Amino acid sequence: MMKPVLLFAACATLVLAVFTASARAEEVKAGDLVITQAWSRATPNGAKIAGGYLTIENKGSAPDRLIGGSGDIAGKVEVHEMAVNNGVMTMRPLDSGLTIEPGKTVKLAPGGYHLMMFDLKSQLKQGDKVPVTLEFEKAGKVTLSLDVQGVGAQAPAGAGGHMEMPKPPAHSDMKM
Repeated sequence: MMKPVLLFAACATLVLAVFTASARAEEVKAGDLVITQAWSRATPNGAKIAGGYLTIENKGSAPDRLIGGSGDIAGKVEVHEMAVNNGVMTMRPLDSGLTIEPGKTVKLAPGGYHLMMFDLKSQLKQGDKVPVTLEFEKAGKVTLSLDVQGVGAQAPAGAGGHMEMPKPPAHSDMKM
Protein backbone atom coordinates (compact mmCIF):
# COMPACT_ATOMS: atom_id res chain seq x y z
CA MET A 1 0.00 0.00 0.00
CA MET A 2 1.27 3.50 -0.88
CA LYS A 3 1.91 5.96 1.86
CA PRO A 4 -0.46 8.98 1.77
CA VAL A 5 2.37 11.40 0.87
CA LEU A 6 3.48 9.28 -2.09
CA LEU A 7 -0.11 8.82 -3.22
CA PHE A 8 -0.70 12.58 -3.07
CA ALA A 9 2.53 13.25 -5.03
CA ALA A 10 1.57 10.70 -7.69
CA CYS A 11 -1.92 12.20 -8.07
CA ALA A 12 -0.55 15.75 -8.21
CA THR A 13 1.94 14.74 -10.91
CA LEU A 14 -0.81 13.10 -12.97
CA VAL A 15 -3.11 16.15 -12.69
CA LEU A 16 -0.26 18.49 -13.65
CA ALA A 17 0.58 16.35 -16.69
CA VAL A 18 -3.04 16.37 -17.87
CA PHE A 19 -3.37 20.16 -17.54
CA THR A 20 0.00 20.82 -19.17
CA ALA A 21 -0.86 18.60 -22.15
CA SER A 22 -4.24 20.27 -22.67
CA ALA A 23 -2.76 23.78 -22.44
CA ARG A 24 -0.16 22.99 -25.11
CA ALA A 25 -1.39 23.75 -28.61
CA GLU A 26 -1.37 21.01 -31.21
CA GLU A 27 1.64 21.11 -33.54
CA VAL A 28 1.12 19.91 -37.10
CA LYS A 29 3.96 19.44 -39.60
CA ALA A 30 3.45 19.58 -43.35
CA GLY A 31 6.56 19.49 -45.48
CA ASP A 32 8.74 22.36 -44.25
CA LEU A 33 5.82 24.03 -42.45
CA VAL A 34 5.03 23.81 -38.74
CA ILE A 35 1.53 24.93 -37.76
CA THR A 36 0.73 25.74 -34.12
CA GLN A 37 -1.79 27.64 -31.98
CA ALA A 38 -4.81 26.87 -34.19
CA TRP A 39 -7.93 28.36 -32.62
CA SER A 40 -11.24 30.10 -33.17
CA ARG A 41 -13.80 31.98 -31.11
CA ALA A 42 -17.15 30.71 -29.92
CA THR A 43 -20.05 32.02 -31.99
CA PRO A 44 -23.58 33.03 -31.01
CA ASN A 45 -26.34 30.64 -32.02
CA GLY A 46 -27.36 31.36 -35.62
CA ALA A 47 -24.05 32.98 -36.61
CA LYS A 48 -23.08 32.23 -40.22
CA ILE A 49 -19.41 33.28 -40.14
CA ALA A 50 -16.40 32.71 -37.90
CA GLY A 51 -12.68 33.40 -37.96
CA GLY A 52 -9.83 30.95 -37.63
CA TYR A 53 -6.37 31.80 -36.35
CA LEU A 54 -3.02 29.98 -36.27
CA THR A 55 0.73 30.34 -36.59
CA ILE A 56 2.69 28.97 -39.57
CA GLU A 57 6.47 28.66 -39.50
CA ASN A 58 8.42 27.84 -42.67
CA LYS A 59 11.56 25.90 -41.71
CA GLY A 60 12.51 25.26 -45.35
CA SER A 61 14.54 27.13 -47.93
CA ALA A 62 11.66 27.91 -50.35
CA PRO A 63 8.46 29.89 -49.88
CA ASP A 64 5.07 28.17 -49.63
CA ARG A 65 1.63 29.67 -49.86
CA LEU A 66 -1.61 29.09 -47.94
CA ILE A 67 -4.18 29.14 -50.75
CA GLY A 68 -7.40 28.05 -49.03
CA GLY A 69 -9.16 25.61 -46.82
CA SER A 70 -12.25 23.57 -46.16
CA GLY A 71 -14.12 21.99 -43.29
CA ASP A 72 -17.35 20.16 -42.54
CA ILE A 73 -18.34 23.01 -40.19
CA ALA A 74 -18.50 25.60 -43.01
CA GLY A 75 -19.68 25.89 -46.58
CA LYS A 76 -16.50 27.78 -47.52
CA VAL A 77 -13.12 28.64 -45.92
CA GLU A 78 -11.04 31.50 -47.32
CA VAL A 79 -7.80 33.26 -46.40
CA HIS A 80 -8.51 36.92 -45.54
CA GLU A 81 -6.65 40.06 -44.56
CA MET A 82 -7.99 42.77 -42.27
CA ALA A 83 -6.28 46.15 -42.41
CA VAL A 84 -6.89 49.78 -41.46
CA ASN A 85 -6.21 52.26 -44.27
CA ASN A 86 -6.71 55.98 -43.64
CA GLY A 87 -8.80 55.18 -40.56
CA VAL A 88 -11.09 52.77 -42.42
CA MET A 89 -11.06 49.07 -41.56
CA THR A 90 -11.19 46.80 -44.59
CA MET A 91 -11.35 43.05 -44.94
CA ARG A 92 -10.67 41.23 -48.17
CA PRO A 93 -9.95 37.72 -49.38
CA LEU A 94 -6.37 37.02 -50.48
CA ASP A 95 -7.20 35.58 -53.89
CA SER A 96 -3.59 34.60 -54.59
CA GLY A 97 -3.06 33.21 -51.08
CA LEU A 98 -0.75 34.09 -48.21
CA THR A 99 2.98 33.55 -48.75
CA ILE A 100 5.10 32.09 -45.96
CA GLU A 101 8.70 33.00 -46.74
CA PRO A 102 11.53 30.58 -45.83
CA GLY A 103 12.77 31.03 -42.27
CA LYS A 104 9.78 33.22 -41.41
CA THR A 105 6.70 32.82 -39.22
CA VAL A 106 3.29 34.16 -40.21
CA LYS A 107 0.64 34.63 -37.54
CA LEU A 108 -3.04 34.58 -38.45
CA ALA A 109 -4.66 36.56 -35.63
CA PRO A 110 -7.59 38.88 -34.94
CA GLY A 111 -7.12 42.20 -36.74
CA GLY A 112 -4.79 40.81 -39.43
CA TYR A 113 -4.53 37.72 -41.60
CA HIS A 114 -7.13 35.06 -40.71
CA LEU A 115 -9.25 32.23 -42.02
CA MET A 116 -12.83 33.22 -42.77
CA MET A 117 -15.37 30.42 -42.40
CA PHE A 118 -18.64 31.13 -44.21
CA ASP A 119 -22.06 29.45 -44.03
CA LEU A 120 -21.46 27.80 -40.65
CA LYS A 121 -23.46 24.61 -40.27
CA SER A 122 -23.51 24.78 -36.46
CA GLN A 123 -22.52 27.01 -33.58
CA LEU A 124 -18.89 26.97 -32.42
CA LYS A 125 -18.92 26.34 -28.67
CA GLN A 126 -16.11 27.09 -26.24
CA GLY A 127 -14.12 23.92 -25.57
CA ASP A 128 -14.93 22.33 -28.95
CA LYS A 129 -12.26 21.21 -31.40
CA VAL A 130 -13.23 22.04 -34.99
CA PRO A 131 -11.43 20.09 -37.74
CA VAL A 132 -10.40 22.06 -40.83
CA THR A 133 -8.20 21.24 -43.81
CA LEU A 134 -5.77 23.89 -45.02
CA GLU A 135 -4.42 23.82 -48.55
CA PHE A 136 -0.86 24.90 -49.29
CA GLU A 137 0.71 25.33 -52.71
CA LYS A 138 3.67 23.02 -51.93
CA ALA A 139 2.86 21.23 -48.65
CA GLY A 140 -0.58 20.20 -49.96
CA LYS A 141 -3.59 19.54 -47.76
CA VAL A 142 -3.15 19.58 -43.98
CA THR A 143 -5.88 18.68 -41.49
CA LEU A 144 -5.82 20.19 -38.01
CA SER A 145 -8.25 21.21 -35.28
CA LEU A 146 -9.16 24.72 -34.19
CA ASP A 147 -9.53 24.95 -30.40
CA VAL A 148 -12.64 27.04 -29.76
CA GLN A 149 -12.03 29.76 -27.13
CA GLY A 150 -14.49 32.19 -25.55
CA VAL A 151 -16.39 34.78 -27.61
CA GLY A 152 -14.01 37.68 -26.82
CA ALA A 153 -10.72 35.74 -26.88
CA GLN A 154 -7.76 37.56 -28.42
CA ALA A 155 -5.34 34.59 -28.45
CA PRO A 156 -5.34 30.84 -27.94
CA ALA A 157 -5.53 29.44 -24.40
CA GLY A 158 -2.19 29.52 -22.63
CA ALA A 159 -0.79 32.24 -24.90
CA GLY A 160 -1.38 35.04 -22.41
CA GLY A 161 -3.94 36.72 -24.65
CA HIS A 162 -6.89 36.79 -22.32
CA MET A 163 -9.19 39.72 -22.72
CA GLU A 164 -8.98 42.35 -20.03
CA MET A 165 -12.29 43.74 -18.89
CA PRO A 166 -12.34 47.54 -18.78
CA LYS A 167 -12.52 49.13 -15.37
CA PRO A 168 -15.80 50.87 -14.60
CA PRO A 169 -15.60 54.64 -14.91
CA ALA A 170 -14.93 56.57 -11.74
CA HIS A 171 -17.85 58.76 -10.76
CA SER A 172 -17.14 61.79 -8.63
CA ASP A 173 -20.67 61.71 -7.20
CA MET A 174 -20.38 58.11 -5.91
CA LYS A 175 -20.18 57.71 -2.15
CA MET A 176 -18.60 54.72 -0.51
